[in-house]
Amino acid sequence: MTTTTIAIDMDVPAGVSVGEYERIDGGHAFHVSWELPDNLCCETCQRESRLQLVEKNKFLSIRDLDLWGKPSFFVYQEVYHRCPSCGHRQSLLPPFKRRDVKYTFRFEEQVLVSLIGSTAEDVAVRLGIAAETVERIVKNRIEDAKAKQIDPQRKIERLGLDEISLRKGHKGYATILTDLTNGERPEILALSKGRDEAAGRACLERLSAQQRSAVRWHHTDMSPAYLKACGVHLPNSQSVIDRFHVAKKLGEVADDLRKKTIEPTSEV
Repeated sequence: MTTTTIAIDMDVPAGVSVGEYERIDGGHAFHVSWELPDNLCCETCQRESRLQLVEKNKFLSIRDLDLWGKPSFFVYQEVYHRCPSCGHRQSLLPPFKRRDVKYTFRFEEQVLVSLIGSTAEDVAVRLGIAAETVERIVKNRIEDAKAKQIDPQRKIERLGLDEISLRKGHKGYATILTDLTNGERPEILALSKGRDEAAGRACLERLSAQQRSAVRWHHTDMSPAYLKACGVHLPNSQSVIDRFHVAKKLGEVADDLRKKTIEPTSEV
């Protein structure tokens, strides 16, 4: 029997190491570990001490970015710290996920980008997750954005300002600001609840005045609210209406004209 070695190129979060690989439920599983801290502050007594490891023979699997069109997962061994002062045992949170979720931060990014021009139900079906999971990701990221500081040294030449819809027929909308400077790897910069001018301004105001002045192009739909927000906050930027939005608008106009010009046939 001959064996073949296949190399898999993948981005790995800083401080994370990949060990074993296996197929799991039609997807990919990567056994990962991460750099553990030397000291840890107890979440109960608030005292800092040297890390006292308590390992459990329990492995967790969480969703990561798709690979080759199939879902991939990070698998890791759950690790605990035992506080020498009060005896409290607390789980060490990996650097690639938030507490009480079963997906990585960068999977959240994938969901948010997928929501542009789509809905929570559509994205949920496409990624094989629940619509409630999509909504929870949006809610968490909106909360994160309130405290998140965008690096003032970040160079941004091209921005995208879009609305994302959570559910069809519902009023659950949010505004998402994306750095499109690297067209192959768009990055989420900010989110704000709603889809009006105030929501657009709230996102743009997360950037410094120097960053807004350096933007050369902004991509939006034909919404007057977003166009006005960009006109105020991006003084040196040129508006770019994506072909998708133009084609959609033309289709709506053509359909409206068709309905007005074609008379209904009378029954004999």
